[in-house]
Amino acid sequence: MSNARLPSFRFLIGFEAAARLGSYSRAAEELCISQSAVSHQIAQLEEQVGQPLFRRKGRGVELTVSGRLLLDSVGKSLDQIRSGLSRIETYMDDSLVTLVCPAPVVKGWLQPRVDRLLQEHPALCPIISIDETARYIDEMDVDIAITREPLKQRGVLEVPLLDDELVAVVRPDSDSQPAGMLCLETDLTSDRIGPFIREHFGNLRKLAIYDDPRLLLDAALRGHGVTLLSRLLADEALRSGQLRHLAAYPSLPLGTLWISRTEGEPRLPLVRQVFGSLLAYSKG
Repeated sequence: MSNARLPSFRFLIGFEAAARLGSYSRAAEELCISQSAVSHQIAQLEEQVGQPLFRRKGRGVELTVSGRLLLDSVGKSLDQIRSGLSRIETYMDDSLVTLVCPAPVVKGWLQPRVDRLLQEHPALCPIISIDETARYIDEMDVDIAITREPLKQRGVLEVPLLDDELVAVVRPDSDSQPAGMLCLETDLTSDRIGPFIREHFGNLRKLAIYDDPRLLLDAALRGHGVTLLSRLLADEALRSGQLRHLAAYPSLPLGTLWISRTEGEPRLPLVRQVFGSLLAYSKG
């Protein structure tokens, strides 16, 4: 079928609804049209594609092989259109600010400051995502990104936000002579962090190894042993006294986190205000 003979969008919507619901009548109810209108749309679509798309099954309908093939494409296309409309709706909502941030930083540093952020900006409804693959600043999906490396993206303002380091922590009521340590699997296998752990913590028996830093924090809070944590992940627990830093063990710098937004005036004044607040929080 050439582009000049693409079916009417109305036909495709009626087809997708009937295929999804298995019924012309239910499709008609969903689309707020008559059943005969749905039947007419599908008949015209079948005439245009030259293939039967449905066959009767009891009081409903089911797809033919051709119908299933067409639904695969039509369903995906309609999902993309719905997603685009949803994104536009989000973009036009002047209370929503989308912030992407690594999960450990959200857990330990950002989440404890959300209440303060909402108090300062009562109109704000933040969308907080840990999907770091969606960090591209485009004013549609992401307003602000906190990243472990500069984005180096044209038209984006980015500045240093926080420095992180690997620290040894325990629960305050833990024994003065720790029985062992807990750490991340990726830290043990890291070319940089692995040798640091072996040099300074090699005398401690490994009690548990985790693949998620948030689980590691939970284990530390349960008092399972000396735990090697990102200071930003442990930030709230250290401030509240739930954990204490073991200063007898050295720390290892983990680099700088950067905060980014579009250069110049963002789509909403609220984006600039939230950006400024987060920068201020990093200094106090």
